[in-house]
Amino acid sequence: MKARRPKNARTSGSALPEMSGANASPPRSASAIARSFKIGRSHQDWNLCFYVAGPTLESAAAFRNLKQICEEHLAGRYHIEVIDLMKNPRIARDDQIVALPTVVRKRPLPLRKIIGDLSNTERALAGLDLRQAQSYLNGKTSRDA
Repeated sequence: MKARRPKNARTSGSALPEMSGANASPPRSASAIARSFKIGRSHQDWNLCFYVAGPTLESAAAFRNLKQICEEHLAGRYHIEVIDLMKNPRIARDDQIVALPTVVRKRPLPLRKIIGDLSNTERALAGLDLRQAQSYLNGKTSRDA
C-alpha cells in the first residue's frame, strides 16, 4: 500500500508571494484534486504542477514565463499548482522530480515534464506540447493544416 501524503504537503502562492496569481491555487488534498477533475472542470482545462525549492529568483522567473505562455496559448483554460519541495521533499521522490524548477503537465494526458526557467518559449511550447493544443483550441485538426 502506498503511503498517503499529508494534506499540507503541497503549498501555493501564499508561501511564494511572487508566484501568486489568478490561476494559482491554495494547497489541496488528493481527494480535492480528484474532485476538481470530475466536477466543474472542462476536459479542455490544462492542469500544470510547478515544482520549486523555495522562493528563488530562478523559480520566480520560471513562474512568470509559465504564466505568460499559458495566457498567450491557453487563454485562461489552465490551472497552475505551485508545489514547494522545501516544505516536503518526499514529494520529489514520489513524483519523480529530479531537477528544479520543473513543470509537469498532468492534464491533458499524456503527462509531460519540462525543466528550467522556460525562457526559451519555443522549447517550452514543444516540451509542454502546446503547439498541438493551440490548434485544437482554435478548432483545427492536423487534417486542416
